[in-house]
Amino acid sequence: MCPLSALEQLSSGQATFNPSESTTPSCVPTEPISLGAYTHVRTRLHPSILAHSLRTFLHAKTLSAAENTPWHTPLGLPLLFIACLFHDMGTSPSCDGPQRFEIEGADAASAFLNTRSPDIAPDDVREVWTAIALHTSPGIAERITVLARIVRLAVLVDFKVPHPDARVDAKDIEHAERAFPRGEIEKVLGDAVAEQAESAQEPQRKAPPATWPGVLLQARRENPGWTGVNKAF
Repeated sequence: MCPLSALEQLSSGQATFNPSESTTPSCVPTEPISLGAYTHVRTRLHPSILAHSLRTFLHAKTLSAAENTPWHTPLGLPLLFIACLFHDMGTSPSCDGPQRFEIEGADAASAFLNTRSPDIAPDDVREVWTAIALHTSPGIAERITVLARIVRLAVLVDFKVPHPDARVDAKDIEHAERAFPRGEIEKVLGDAVAEQAESAQEPQRKAPPATWPGVLLQARRENPGWTGVNKAF
């Protein structure tokens, strides 16, 4: 979690999260790969999606510690951070390729790791890829790898989706939201995924039926002119 002093500043209105600033949030791991990842992502993601990704990381650390997994330890933390930071990277215009946004984000994370840190083991890169690619796949993400499980549960915590294993103290959730305000994340993320699919050359590939992008696209088409949160979110 961010230092208490920073949270006190946020509560008193003396500080806000502004990803356009060069200052790196204090909860970002301080080793080079994590700092480089944050610099890479912060100018490419919508601010609300970036804030969601950082809240997801905070929740993932809490969940990892509670389950005593290796992903919050010094060796695992950078990979946990990158999995959380990149999990919605596929919504960025810079990653808007022909595949589902989850896969585009997973590919972007893998490319970043392979380019910036070639010493990372291929199995670890695959762990990150799997966690991102499957984070919208209920029942699969929770069981395929530990990292995928932690990322999936952390996303559910941030979207306040009930799950028996997604347990984070309400005070920790409140602190994360003070540090990184929600900023209508449900609308922003739902619109980003559906708009990408709508404009894709192959919508059936970008948003296959029965996938989360697919149901968001279907809801968008069934509700023209709707300006609220996507009805399938």
